[in-house]
Amino acid sequence: MTAKNSLATALKTVRKARGLSQEAFSDVSSRTYMSSLERNLKSPTLNKLAELCEVMEIHPLTLLTLAYAGDSTHETDQLLKQVRQELIAVLKEHDTP
Repeated sequence: MTAKNSLATALKTVRKARGLSQEAFSDVSSRTYMSSLERNLKSPTLNKLAELCEVMEIHPLTLLTLAYAGDSTHETDQLLKQVRQELIAVLKEHDTP
């Protein structure tokens, strides 16, 4: 399972769509770090990803969905359907004694 678009592309897409500069993330990140993320030179930790998404006012899964499905509505629908099915299966297995 590979990302159709990279996380870097998704991050930059959402940041620009929200009208945010790299400097807008100064409470959680430096401009240099943001630039490195957007150029796919670094990968954020899950905690850092959550902080970045908080600044952009989106759920981290939204950013990851964009990274994996891109701007295709059909692929987004398919991905979300798959995630829903996998969650149901995992939770069902978890609840089974």
